Amino acid sequence: MIEIHSPTYFACCGIGGILACGTTHFAMTPVDMLKCRMQIDSTVYRGILDGLRKVGGAQGLRGLYLGGLPTLLGYSMQGMGKYGFYEYFKYRYAQAMPTGNQTVLYLAASATAESLADIMLCPMEAYKVRVQTAGTPFASGFRDGLGRIYRTEGMRGFYKGLVPLWMRQIPYTMVKFASFENIVAGIYGRVLRRRKAQVSKGKQLGVTFAAGYMAGVLCAVVSHPADTVVSKLNNSEGAGVAQIVRRLGARGVWAGLGPRIFMIGA
Repeated sequence: MIEIHSPTYFACCGIGGILACGTTHFAMTPVDMLKCRMQIDSTVYRGILDGLRKVGGAQGLRGLYLGGLPTLLGYSMQGMGKYGFYEYFKYRYAQAMPTGNQTVLYLAASATAESLADIMLCPMEAYKVRVQTAGTPFASGFRDGLGRIYRTEGMRGFYKGLVPLWMRQIPYTMVKFASFENIVAGIYGRVLRRRKAQVSKGKQLGVTFAAGYMAGVLCAVVSHPADTVVSKLNNSEGAGVAQIVRRLGARGVWAGLGPRIFMIGA
C-alpha cells in the first residue's frame, strides 16, 4: 500500500496525470485541431462533423492527427504537474489552514499547480498551434519545427503565449477541480445519499465520469476566450495580446467553443 501524502503518493499522482492528460488529449487531437482552425477562421468549417469529413477526406488519418506529437508530449508534462502539484499543494495548504473553507483550499491548490504546469506545457502548445493552423506545412518534422521557432523568434517564441495560457488554464483548472470536488460530494450526499465507501466500484466510476463531464463543460466556457487568444497569438507573428483581442471582438473570442466543450467533456 502507498502511504497517502508520501513522496511516492505524490509521484503516483504525477504519473496518473501523465496517463490521464497525455493520452486523452492525444486521442482528441482531431477535434482540437478543428477547434484551433475555427478560432483562426470561423468560416473554415460548418462544425465538427463537417471539419472531420473535409480534413479526413483530403489528408486521411495523418491530417486528422496533425500536431499529435507535441500534444502528447506537452499535455503529458502538464498533466504530471497539474495532478502531482495539486495533491501536494492541497495537502500543504490544508496543513497551513486546517479549519479553512474546502472550496478555497481547492481553488488555491489548483491555481498554484496549474501556474507551474503551464510552464511545462507552453513550448509544446506554441509548436502545436503553429503546426495545426499553418496554411502550408509548417516544418518537415518535429525537430525541424522546433528549430524553426528558435531560429526566427528565440526562446520568446516558445513562451510568448505563457501569460494568455495562464489566463486560460488557471481559471480552467480552478473551476475544474473545485467544481469536480463539490459535484462529487453533491452526488453522494444529495443524490445517492450514501458515503463513497458504501457505493460499489462501478457506481463510484460513474459518479467520477458524470462529475468530470459537468466540471469540464463549466471550465471550458470559463476559459474559452483566453484559449482563442492563445491560438491567435501563436498563429500571428509580431501581434500582441491587446491587438488580438481588439481584432477578435466580443463575438470572435467565442469561436470554436462547441468543439472545445465536446473535447474537454469527452
